[in-house]
Amino acid sequence: MSMNQPGPVGVDPDDVPGEPGEGVPDARQRRTILITVCLALMAVIASVSGLNVAQPDLAVAFDASQSTILWIINIYTLGLAALLLPLGAIGDRLGRKPVLVAGLAVFGVAGAAAGLAPSAEVMLAARLFSGVGAAMIMPITLAVITSTFPAKERGRAIGVWTGVAGGGGVLGMFLSAALVDVASWRWLFVLPLALGAVALVMTLRYVPDSRERSGHGFDVGGALTSVVAVVGLIFVLQEGPERGWTAPVTLLGLVVGVTAAAGFVVWELRRGDAALLDLRLFGERGLAGGSITLLVVFGVQAGVFVVLFPFLQAVLGWSGLLSTLALMPMAVLMMMASGLAPHLAARIGARATMATGILLAGAGLALMAGIVSVDGGYLSVLPGMLAMGLGMGLAMTPSTEAITGALPRERQGVASALNDVTREFGTALGVALLGALLSAGYRSAIDPRLAGIPEGPADIARGGVANAVEAANGAGLHAQELIRAGRESFVDGWQNAMWAGVAVMAALFLYVLVRGPLRSARTGKSASPSAAPEGMGEAAAPERADATAS
Repeated sequence: MSMNQPGPVGVDPDDVPGEPGEGVPDARQRRTILITVCLALMAVIASVSGLNVAQPDLAVAFDASQSTILWIINIYTLGLAALLLPLGAIGDRLGRKPVLVAGLAVFGVAGAAAGLAPSAEVMLAARLFSGVGAAMIMPITLAVITSTFPAKERGRAIGVWTGVAGGGGVLGMFLSAALVDVASWRWLFVLPLALGAVALVMTLRYVPDSRERSGHGFDVGGALTSVVAVVGLIFVLQEGPERGWTAPVTLLGLVVGVTAAAGFVVWELRRGDAALLDLRLFGERGLAGGSITLLVVFGVQAGVFVVLFPFLQAVLGWSGLLSTLALMPMAVLMMMASGLAPHLAARIGARATMATGILLAGAGLALMAGIVSVDGGYLSVLPGMLAMGLGMGLAMTPSTEAITGALPRERQGVASALNDVTREFGTALGVALLGALLSAGYRSAIDPRLAGIPEGPADIARGGVANAVEAANGAGLHAQELIRAGRESFVDGWQNAMWAGVAVMAALFLYVLVRGPLRSARTGKSASPSAAPEGMGEAAAPERADATAS
């Protein structure tokens, strides 16, 4: 059997007969496959975070408003999140390799168009199509791992993938900030394009194809309602802080998103075994616990970044490049812990590993909330950042394994997409909620500190710490007093946001202790006594394989 032909349908890789050279990738080939999909994943992650460092440059280049610039950044995430589930299911049916190749091609063309865009309108269209390409790439990268690696190696491979997904965003921001400093914002697209091009060549050469037979037609209704639900809800989370949570367009998005989400749930339950996503599986510990953990962990991580960047730039006065470099210890530790997590889960179990990671991440938040100060500077937040990086790395890998292990082999594209959608929702939710808490805490803290400050600069300072620093130029003798008021008020708002994060992580810790996966994630089995073994397909249980095909 050629590596470019579909592998045995619905059979766990551990059960596939034959020696290397007979169609089963050997250890060296598996390492090459892992490198390939991680390069593709890194291209997608770098595009998510890269443009954040170039907002002022984009505004000048396109003579665009802040709202337009935010849409240029957010429309990529919107397209990515909305299409993950349908395209993940299509990859299971049509073949994971061709969908990955097509996604890399779309991503590359759209990225080139964005880099050369002459106007904001062209940039918006290019970013949307980049998101479509990314939605074809991201779920397939994890599905290739789960369908290629044997169970005894799958945990380590998923740990590498999780580390890239978790820490790659910070690395992408650092490289992007360096490119903006030494060149221009248009060079931001060179890194994702280069990574995507290398991944495309390696995919064509090394990645085996795999697809799964299905006894049911494609769930068009589930796909459409999922797209509308994700678009509506992500739109609300992205636009609520900007437009206001009670603005008509925000409320309309909320109604559309919630209605579509309810319709998706009703439709999928009626479809039963033929559903795009069998919602009944959320009754199992693995799928529910893994999804909730990723939602919260990525939400807290994204919210912390929202707090850290203005602290480093506006409070400490660091450049964008230096601020991003300051986050690297946290990202590196997260990536290292993601690789360590499968070994720890094999010894003490997935639930204990996840709980340990959540406890460490919560302790990191508490450290940052308790000892952060204007005078303490970077060293007042570094210990908390390190604890958070270690904890999140330990929690993310077994959570990802719990999700992919809960769905059979023929649904690994959907499992991977669910994992990615959960991350995207968590990120949007964390940015919206922790950002709102930070803003509210800042506004309530700065008013008492503005006594005696001229009204004009004081009004500007109420908008945020960066505004306070800028307004100091027109505050005359009160300049230093205004800067100090803004920075100290930001720290007060920071503490509000961090303590809220601690409370959320404490609730998650208790939930995982009670409802987390019982077995080691490395075994690839759900904690539910009635759950089928991971990778179960037609060879192991024909009825289940047909029933769960999308």
